[in-house]
Amino acid sequence: MDWTPEQITELTRLWGEGLTTAEIGKRLGISKNAVVGKAHRLHLPARPSPIKRTGPRPQIFRQAASRPSQSSAPRMQQAPREPRVPSIAQQTSAAALKALANQPSAKRLPMMALSASTCRWPIGDPGDAEFHFCGERSLEGKPYCSTHASIAYVKMKPKTEAA
Repeated sequence: MDWTPEQITELTRLWGEGLTTAEIGKRLGISKNAVVGKAHRLHLPARPSPIKRTGPRPQIFRQAASRPSQSSAPRMQQAPREPRVPSIAQQTSAAALKALANQPSAKRLPMMALSASTCRWPIGDPGDAEFHFCGERSLEGKPYCSTHASIAYVKMKPKTEAA
C-alpha cells in the first residue's frame, strides 16, 4: 500500500491520541494490520498490551498434565455425537499404511535432486542423515507416484441429504 503524506500525518496524530489500531484503520479506510505495520516502520511509541494478566505467568512446558479440579458449577449436558465413519486411511491398519508409505525405492533422492516428474513423498525423519524422497516417476499433474498418491488422495464419500 502506498501511504500519502496526509495519511501518515493523520496516522501519527490518531496514534498520539491513543485510538485503537482498528479505529485508526476505519478512519483511514485501511486494515488495522496496515496501521500496525506503518506505525512500526515510523517508530511510533509502542502501545501497552490490552491483555491484562493476573496472577503468575502460566508455565509453557509441564512435566505431566494435571486434571483440573472439579468446580461447583454444573456441567452442561452435551448431545450424543453421531459415530464417525472411519476413512479409508483409518480402515487400513497403521502398520500397513506405514509399510506402504515407506516401501523401499530404487531411487533415494535428496530434496535438491527432485524435479517436476519425481515423487516428492518424504521418507524418514527430516533430522536424520538417511532422510530422502521416494523419487519414482510421479503421476501427471500430481507430486506423488501411484503408490503414494493412493495414500495422499482419498476419495470423499457422497454427502447425504440428511446432513
